Amino acid sequence: MIRMGFICLAAGLSCGFVLAADAPNLGQVLDARLSTAERDIVPLVEAMPAGKFDFVPAAGEFKGVRTFGQQARHLATAIYMMSSAILGQKPPVDIGKTEDGPESVRSKEEVLKYLRGAFTFAHKALSSVTEKNELDMVPTSTGGKQIRLGAAIFILSHSYDHYGQMVVYLRMNGIIPPASQPAH
Repeated sequence: MIRMGFICLAAGLSCGFVLAADAPNLGQVLDARLSTAERDIVPLVEAMPAGKFDFVPAAGEFKGVRTFGQQARHLATAIYMMSSAILGQKPPVDIGKTEDGPESVRSKEEVLKYLRGAFTFAHKALSSVTEKNELDMVPTSTGGKQIRLGAAIFILSHSYDHYGQMVVYLRMNGIIPPASQPAH
């Protein structure tokens, strides 16, 4: 219980919450972090022109990497998969048979709809994590097991891994990521 208290304290402070009698619960803290990721990632995907969703860097060591659209689709698929594990239920949409998601999701509109749906499902999942269930084992996509809190943290960390990659793709196309633009 002491370890959990430390995790909540650290997570609460990192979110800017003041610890008090009405301090947020673990699910609220995780969900707040997810909201931040969503506010960074969805506008980033929206900023890439539809004609550039098939963009892959050509210079340097980029053989075999995902296109911009595949990056966003993979991220959404991973979010759906981990959220499904946290909730113990099937995703609300077809996520395909691989970690790259359904091949039918290709256009900018389709990818954005899929990504937004993944975040909606993840909000439900992360909000469900509590001090009582955080250490429960949930399945991984590789057939193993992990703790529920670990799956929640994966959603957040993996999201920013791909955010960083997609930022590079935007900048290589002369586009300043929305989160890097000055506020108006």
